[in-house]
Amino acid sequence: MKFRRRSTMVLLLVGVLCACGASGPDAVTPLEAEAIAREAYVWGFPMVMNYKTLYNYAIDTDNPEYKGPFNQVSCEARLFTPEDRAVVTPNADTPYCMFWLDLRAEPMVLTVPEVEPERYYSFQLIDWYTHNFAYVGTLSTGNDAGTFMIAGPRWQGEAPDGVDDVLRSETDLVFIVVRTQLFRPDDLARVEEIQSEYELQPLSAIVGTDAPPTPPALDFPVWHEGAQFDERFFGFLDVAMDLLGTPAPGREELWQRLGRLGVGPGHDFDFQALPEEIQRALKTGQEAGLADIEEFIKAHSKDPLMSGKIFGTREFLVASAATNYQLPSADLLRAAAAQAGLYGNSAAEALYPTYFTDADGRPLDGSVKRYTVTFAAGQLPPVRAFWSLTMYDGRTQLFIDNPIDRYLLNSTMMDEFSINDDGSLTLLIQRDAPEGGWDSNWLPAPDGPFYMVMRLYGPEAAALDGAWTPPPAVPVK
Repeated sequence: MKFRRRSTMVLLLVGVLCACGASGPDAVTPLEAEAIAREAYVWGFPMVMNYKTLYNYAIDTDNPEYKGPFNQVSCEARLFTPEDRAVVTPNADTPYCMFWLDLRAEPMVLTVPEVEPERYYSFQLIDWYTHNFAYVGTLSTGNDAGTFMIAGPRWQGEAPDGVDDVLRSETDLVFIVVRTQLFRPDDLARVEEIQSEYELQPLSAIVGTDAPPTPPALDFPVWHEGAQFDERFFGFLDVAMDLLGTPAPGREELWQRLGRLGVGPGHDFDFQALPEEIQRALKTGQEAGLADIEEFIKAHSKDPLMSGKIFGTREFLVASAATNYQLPSADLLRAAAAQAGLYGNSAAEALYPTYFTDADGRPLDGSVKRYTVTFAAGQLPPVRAFWSLTMYDGRTQLFIDNPIDRYLLNSTMMDEFSINDDGSLTLLIQRDAPEGGWDSNWLPAPDGPFYMVMRLYGPEAAALDGAWTPPPAVPVK
């Protein structure tokens, strides 16, 4: 795969000679290339996944997942279905708005309406590294109307009157995920009304000045699905680093080492131009990096608080890596988060206890077992907003087609659930419809492997500190 952007042919030749030549201070051996590739894969995986979303949502106008251009709010008053494939482990509780910001020219000003106090909503602001750097919404700024300025790393100035807060991103490209709670299917009209009042304007329009000069156009090579899992990854990492422009403090050495492979600003990465032994080394390093991510997820998947440890701000993740996992950096946390559930919320906003195995430690599989999840009386998930339990296909990480188009069960359905005589609530997890009038408690499972995610929006202290844990999925004998 070849990406031609700003580099001249002279720079390209110099980059290739420095990266792969047999002599010179920048020569790299296969062993060195493999080590660089392994580290770079873990560090860069979230950004390559971010690029996939950016390309599908904001660049490829023919893509069925296309949302709209930069700096324009894009909302849909609908719930995700199995046909939505751009984001793994999506939610079906809250119709989404999703859009990208380009803050190179100037800040953007976000205005939100007053939202009824019982309805949850949130704006999750995600930088190019996939840090959740800020929130606007019920649990962070409240449900009153508000105005917030979103500024990039180089903006200098003062916020105009009427701006409640300035939200700073360390990168120019920002992805925003908006969740607006849907109470029931006939509530979609109200959700759409709220979404229509989310407003985004450039700062110059707010203060009544001329818009600044338009920055140079960015180049976005065509995304190829699956490239995140093979040697094509390095070409897209090259692009992702171009879009960053400069390394974060403390990562200069990694950028220099990647430059020896021809990856990063000032280079034009060409995998096929590399010597065969370097190609093999990069592939081996990429596979080892992917194994590192998968092993981390497997090792910690039984931790019901895992999601609260791997999503958050840069500062939070650095502290979490050291405190919870004894790791020197947050790279593996970010990569695991991107693989297991890209764009998950920070812990204060939501927790995601995940079911990969049953109470006996066996993988969940609807082709061989039925399961129950039972909340004892008085032991429903402790939340300030709401909770849900969502089903996902174990192979695709997407929703599962089923005869009743139900992908989750949640707390807004409490009036519909059948309650046990002792006051407990039992959810039925199985492939076929249950007998005995328990359809309201049924979460359809596939004819094969699956996993489930419990979402706790506004988790109370008991959920955050582990005093409350989700009940297990018990196989029906």
